[in-house]
Amino acid sequence: MQPLIDNARTFGQRPEEFARLADGQSPEVLFITCSDSRVVPALITGARPGQLFELRTAGNIVPPYVSESPTGEAATIEYAVEVLGVRDVVVCGHSHCGAVGALVRGDDLDSVPAVRAWLAHAADEPTSVEPADAGDPTVARAVQHHVLAQLLRLRSYPCVEKRLADGRLRVRGWYYEVHTGAVREHRVDTDSFEAL
Repeated sequence: MQPLIDNARTFGQRPEEFARLADGQSPEVLFITCSDSRVVPALITGARPGQLFELRTAGNIVPPYVSESPTGEAATIEYAVEVLGVRDVVVCGHSHCGAVGALVRGDDLDSVPAVRAWLAHAADEPTSVEPADAGDPTVARAVQHHVLAQLLRLRSYPCVEKRLADGRLRVRGWYYEVHTGAVREHRVDTDSFEAL
């Protein structure tokens, strides 16, 4: 913790770099990704403060949209799309994902009931494409399948559906390799994740 405290002490010593942020925010991208500490959206994208609106959830899960019972995730998506007017939404999964790995392996999650209940929100159980993937610590294919399932779920949100229809919004699926730093994007024409 001490290195983090040390950085926080010196961080505010450059007020001129942050003064413009008091005027408000106008990010162009909503970046939905996992809570995993190895996934740092600003580091991956090179974004500066104010450029990304972030939503981080365990397993980068986009829960179902239920208007009668809104979630913090739904509110974040709606705010980004309707109020901030983001032009792109990225759903970014990652290698070595504990949440997707637990689903693929069928881990016993009885000791973490909140996690078990949250993972039940996965839009489509991210089963492995090949049996060998269950033993692969990167769970690459399962994570990529999971990203696509979350994109489908995201498209069902009324605000997203409306903006996609009128061409004011694009959605993108990314896969980040924590062990190499490589980022791949899903290409609809080839139905595969390819290097950016």
